[in-house]
Amino acid sequence: MAVPMTKRRLLTADEFQRLAAQGFFPEDERLELIRGEIFEMSPIGDRHAVCVMLIEDMLADLRPKGIVSTQNPLRLSRQLSVPQPDVVLLRRRRDFQSRPPYPEDVFLVIEVAETSLVHDRDVKIPLYAENGIPEAWLVDLNSDTIFVFRRPSSRGYQVTREYRREDEISPEAFPEFRVSVRQILG
Repeated sequence: MAVPMTKRRLLTADEFQRLAAQGFFPEDERLELIRGEIFEMSPIGDRHAVCVMLIEDMLADLRPKGIVSTQNPLRLSRQLSVPQPDVVLLRRRRDFQSRPPYPEDVFLVIEVAETSLVHDRDVKIPLYAENGIPEAWLVDLNSDTIFVFRRPSSRGYQVTREYRREDEISPEAFPEFRVSVRQILG
């Protein structure tokens, strides 16, 4: 007797966004589309929330050069993905009212990890590299380390550097803007 094969159907970024807009998902559910599959995101703890708030406040100093987007969808259509990075520093554009941000609009993407380190490092960071996002930071709250990824390629970021509490850090697009890692980690 033959066993019927089940076929998995992956969603596109447009389908995922359309379902969300139609109220298909519960409003309070935190979901991301990663490579066509829907993932439930980890709940945000207090330390995570404070870290995101501090990063957002610091990067606000880069206005009017950039726009800070916090925990909003970022379309990565080529990879059937709509992640929700913790913080994205975007190029200032006039047409954001008519279209969402895309990878070419991003200066820097930041993920804050308290319980999501492996997923952020092994799934999301490579996704950002494949999309040509020039720089990604992974703030590991458990080790008090910020991992900085630069020089994206289809095989991942080519340069990785670790920063600790005593270090200063700056986005590659804004080298004159220096921030204490201690300030970010709280």
